[in-house]
Amino acid sequence: MDHLVTPGAPDQPVYEAFTTATWLAAATDRLRIGHLVLCDGFRHPAVLARQAVTLDHLSGGRFELGIGSGSTPAELVASGFDAGNAAQRRGRLHETLALVRRFWTGEPVHYEGTFFHVDGVRQCPVPLGTIPIVIGGTGPETVALVSEYADWWNVPIHQLDRRAAVRSEVGGARQSIQVLVTLITDENRRDELVGLASRRFGRMGEEGHLVGTGAEIVPRLAALAADGVERFYTWFTDFAPPETLAAFGREVIADME
Repeated sequence: MDHLVTPGAPDQPVYEAFTTATWLAAATDRLRIGHLVLCDGFRHPAVLARQAVTLDHLSGGRFELGIGSGSTPAELVASGFDAGNAAQRRGRLHETLALVRRFWTGEPVHYEGTFFHVDGVRQCPVPLGTIPIVIGGTGPETVALVSEYADWWNVPIHQLDRRAAVRSEVGGARQSIQVLVTLITDENRRDELVGLASRRFGRMGEEGHLVGTGAEIVPRLAALAADGVERFYTWFTDFAPPETLAAFGREVIADME
């Protein structure tokens, strides 16, 4: 995630998003790397385009650009950024996406917009191939941006009930969703783990919360995959210790491949 202050837990530490992604790119060989999502207001599009291409090259083409207009405008204001209103943030994001795409061509960019003015800047190198763009949300303005610019459309946990109603409007973007996972690896601890998940994430609702053993979770994921979902962003309610990730790989991912 891309925050200067941890949402809902301001006393908890949080790392800077692009620096973290760069470290992950250097420490891995096969994983695709990105954010869910970067905050448009933190970076000028000329800087964002250069950061994205740099990480694209350094990772061997494994970077994806996930970006949004900013989910916590109060954080922007408190940190000294001009948050504007929701319409202005969406307008700024629209210009950012238009400019980033133009910078990636390697051709001189001339642009006169409401938020940005660019006078003949040419950025090199260009991406190794295509840097996928990920945009999340189900509101009409966001869906319009998805249709115009995104390679991936992500539906957040709290908006899963709107996926069916708007998915015909996202153009050629592929579908992904966020899900909460409470993986039960010890039946004797089921009630304890479910209770802990409810206390931590009960506000998220039940639709996107997958609870159970691997054998219980796989059919739910398979049904969503059959309904057009091509990627799942898993958010583990136990904060993903290595043993949970290992068990999820054995019991869920292996069966989905």
